[in-house]
Amino acid sequence: MDVFGLNVTVLVLVALVVLVLAAGVKTVPQGFNYTIERFGRYTRTLKPGLNLIVPFIDRVGAKLNVMEQVLDVPTQEIITKDNATVSVDGVTFFQVLDAARAAYEVRGLENALLNLTMTNVRTVMGSMDLDQLLSHRDEINDRLLRVVDSAAASWGIKVTRIEIKDIVPPADLVDSMGRQMKAEREKRAQILEAEGLRQSAILRAEGEKQAQILQAEGRREAAFRDAEARERAAEAEAKATELVSRAIAEGDVQAINYFVAQGYTKAIEALASAPNQKVLMLPIEASALLGSIGGVAEIAREAFGGEPHSGPQQRRGPTVPRSGATGE
Repeated sequence: MDVFGLNVTVLVLVALVVLVLAAGVKTVPQGFNYTIERFGRYTRTLKPGLNLIVPFIDRVGAKLNVMEQVLDVPTQEIITKDNATVSVDGVTFFQVLDAARAAYEVRGLENALLNLTMTNVRTVMGSMDLDQLLSHRDEINDRLLRVVDSAAASWGIKVTRIEIKDIVPPADLVDSMGRQMKAEREKRAQILEAEGLRQSAILRAEGEKQAQILQAEGRREAAFRDAEARERAAEAEAKATELVSRAIAEGDVQAINYFVAQGYTKAIEALASAPNQKVLMLPIEASALLGSIGGVAEIAREAFGGEPHSGPQQRRGPTVPRSGATGE
């Protein structure tokens, strides 16, 4: 019996030691912090890993998640500065930096942070017009983040981001905005079309102006060329007249015959080439033309140093006696 009683005592002592060790050893998982209270008063914070406390005197007060957490902000109605009612919801991201302050500075950390965020959402968004509310979402997020983070800093938490998810105006207001947007787009389309027509008219006018300038320059160049050609023709005519006059002055009557025959031939050619000319009537003096042609032949022979050709087929026109000679 004594041995049995001794064994029981040993077993009881071993059990007590195990219980004491179990009560004094605390394992904190990664991502959490535990607060330790001694007789109801905070003493220290346990970090992740194996930690020892005084059994039956120290106890775990609060187990706080120190990882970044997401808090949904429920939908609420907000009246904007221009008296438009919109429905807004969002999310808040926060992280506990000081477990002791988060556990003992505020009661119901998530509930307090949620109400703080909703209140500031109404304050910030209610001070803006509807157009600003819909087009400046980033600015709204930044303002909310600064205000909420500053207010929650005393709780030992850090608000990392606040995002507005949806901004839903009333259905009638959405319809009005759609009609307004349609009218604005139609207005821009008409403006762009009018601008295109104006540019097209300007370009067309510029093209016509350039074409007229080029045509005028072409006409000027053509007139210049025609004047130059007439000038050259007049110079040639004057040169020919000068040569004929010199030949006459020297007593060469054949030059007169050549000059008259040339003009006479051009006149007959003009009559013959008329589009309405069917029958050509030569005047009786046509024999004078033939005589002039014979005189031209004589001039050519004399110019090239040849002798007059005599023969039965030679046709000679009337000759004009040279000065100082007598005719029979």
